Amino acid sequence: MGAMFRSEEMALCQLFIQPEAAYTSVSELGEAGSVQFRDLNPDVNAFQRKFVNEVRRCDEMERKLRYIEVEVHKDGVHVPQVKESPRAPNPREIIDLEAHLEKTENEILELSHNAVNLKQNYLELTELKHVLEKTEAFFVAQEEIGMDSLTKSLISDETGQQAAARGRLGFVAGVVQRERVPAFERMLWRISRGNVFLRRAELDKPLEDPTSGNEIYKTVFVAFFQGEQLKSRIKKVCTGFHASLYPCPPSNGERQDMVKGVRTRLEDLNMVLNQTRDHRQRVLASVAKELASWSIMVRKMKAIYHTLNLFNMDVTKKCLIGECWVPTADLPNVQKALADGSNACGSSIPSFLNCIETDEEPPTFNRTNRFTRGFQNLIDAYGVASYRECNPALYTIITFPFLFAVMFGDLGHGLIMAMFGAWMVTKEVSLAAKKSNNEIWNIFFAGRYIILLMGCFSMYTGLVYNDIFSKSMNIFGSTWFVPYDNDTLEKNGALTLDPKDSYVDRPYFIGIDPIWQTADNKIIFLNSYKMKLSIIFGVVHMIFGVCMSVVNYNFFKRRYSIFLEFIPQVVFLCLLFLYMVFMMFYKWVAYSTMSEDQAYSQGCAPSVLILFINMMLFSSNEPEPGCKEFMFEGQGTIQRVFVLVALCCIPVMLLGKPLYLLAAGKKKHAKAEQSNGSVGQGIELQEQTDLEGAPPAKAAPHDHEEEPFSEIMIHQAIHTIEYVLSTISHTASYLRLWALSLAHADLLLQDALKVATEIVLVTRNASVEWHFRNANLNKTRISRVEFMSKFYAGLGYIFQPFCFKTILEQEDDE
Repeated sequence: MGAMFRSEEMALCQLFIQPEAAYTSVSELGEAGSVQFRDLNPDVNAFQRKFVNEVRRCDEMERKLRYIEVEVHKDGVHVPQVKESPRAPNPREIIDLEAHLEKTENEILELSHNAVNLKQNYLELTELKHVLEKTEAFFVAQEEIGMDSLTKSLISDETGQQAAARGRLGFVAGVVQRERVPAFERMLWRISRGNVFLRRAELDKPLEDPTSGNEIYKTVFVAFFQGEQLKSRIKKVCTGFHASLYPCPPSNGERQDMVKGVRTRLEDLNMVLNQTRDHRQRVLASVAKELASWSIMVRKMKAIYHTLNLFNMDVTKKCLIGECWVPTADLPNVQKALADGSNACGSSIPSFLNCIETDEEPPTFNRTNRFTRGFQNLIDAYGVASYRECNPALYTIITFPFLFAVMFGDLGHGLIMAMFGAWMVTKEVSLAAKKSNNEIWNIFFAGRYIILLMGCFSMYTGLVYNDIFSKSMNIFGSTWFVPYDNDTLEKNGALTLDPKDSYVDRPYFIGIDPIWQTADNKIIFLNSYKMKLSIIFGVVHMIFGVCMSVVNYNFFKRRYSIFLEFIPQVVFLCLLFLYMVFMMFYKWVAYSTMSEDQAYSQGCAPSVLILFINMMLFSSNEPEPGCKEFMFEGQGTIQRVFVLVALCCIPVMLLGKPLYLLAAGKKKHAKAEQSNGSVGQGIELQEQTDLEGAPPAKAAPHDHEEEPFSEIMIHQAIHTIEYVLSTISHTASYLRLWALSLAHADLLLQDALKVATEIVLVTRNASVEWHFRNANLNKTRISRVEFMSKFYAGLGYIFQPFCFKTILEQEDDE
């Protein structure tokens, strides 16, 4: 949990790598995933960097892989997933891989080209067969009609061209796409002024497009005309509508002979197509086994060369120099990766790593596991923690699901959520292996541990609220009994239970007594109960957030802020709002319906809210006869002292830190002038500084020591006003816990009474979903604003190491 409490310590390092070992060393670093490289060539164009040609080669190999993948998926060949990610190929293997990809692409291109040509021939023969078969029906119909010389000229033994030469009718037969037929008919009618007789027949089965493989529905047509001029116009129209024209003998015998020949050729061509398809399947199946590995290797190669473009050459052009951020705990792993990279290429000169000093703020790195990753993502979505700042994710593991459970407290719904979360947790390995594009599912799966804890906490709060699907459970037996007989119960719709007579003087074992479910004043009781709980949780939560600021002040050596900021803030919060919480507990303990003292009976209990308002306004109210204005003796005096001390804390918060920094700055300036007056003293200080050396990079958030006094004063004034006002608003903001809890139970009760109809079932599900989302939204707001604003700056930037696993996952998601 060390990395969860505070981000890991980072070091800025220089890498000195020999050019021959650069590729393998960076490959080892990518497998380790422990360094974030910096660009040492920010002013150099991407096309002018040293390894731009290698990047282009990788781009070309990626293009070939994309083409091969498209062809594989087009034929429905299964691509198996790699069990273990292959390592990046060494420079000698890159040439072999490039040549193999070139050969594979050319082979698939040739197979695809041959298949398209064969399919084109098959399509033309199929269309010709349909033309010959369909036109047979046209000529038979003409014979049955028994037309005179015009029909005889059509079925004569002479060709259509000779008949047209004698003034007889000619014809053109072909195939056109079905959706173009209406426009095709209109165009023929317009160019011939109605002198073209068109016969057509639709094909029952679709034909396959050789290029795209899509199904196309076509229609066979025969256009009868007279004259060569009209024939040329018809052919031009056919060309414009992409209609295919085929020769069709007018003689029945010739057509039959041609049909037989076409069928024989189709059978032969179909056999060739099947053999070609089988050969293509075998080639693609063998390629598919290696496709995933090739893709991973090429992407790793490209990432390596992109990273090498961030390096710089030394003056002698014999060494590559890179800079990177490294967690100090991973420095041995980085050194081992460099050594392995040098050994892999057989370099005699080892690569080495050198940590350098810097004043630049390092990136923030919180090492997480499967359980803590979801909570850390919630914090990072609000703002990445400043370097070495206290990390709220550690406490959010408990507070985040608990605040949700306070608003969504129901044993039944909590059980459903816990079961869903437990299912995702137990099946996380198999579920993670199934890549999904469903964004909602990915969000749920990423927060599976959060959902599990929210369900468990909701079950607990549901048990405390004694709610299971808005119904109560009588597990331990009620501690109230009814002192009325049956006749009294039958004659009265509502009766009052007096605690003196109906209470056994022992509380229900856990939670709320189930008898409250039947009480007319149930809502009034729960309203007061949950409202006070919300204020108690809110004040404790805010005090804990203020106390966490001490951890940051102490770590960043700003201990003056403990006295000038933390103590006034926590005193202001405790004297006002923690005191209000104390009054709630005191009222619960001191006032009772069974008290013998009239002043401490339940009817004389003063309102905590009214007492708090009077405390702030220095006013008072006249108590009821026989009652007291205050809960205990001297409460009025104590309250005035508390308010005055709290008001005195405001000028301390406003002026304390600026005046201290102003005085410290003058003192520091005076020491600097005094040290400059003695030459020997200045040299001694400089030598001491060099010998001590600077510590690892460590930047403190909100460090105003070098700012002008006016800016410090403005910032502190804004901070003080924000804290004082937000203390009131944030306390009131916690009342959303009470409001959402009541709304959740009330709406579920209304839905449960109408569960008979389907419409109300839909309404019920919608209301539960709405409350679930609203509870998530409000708990996120409370965690980020009311809690984290007390100590969390969130001005850092995330540590993004060069890691092959992360790169491959991001590319797969895209």
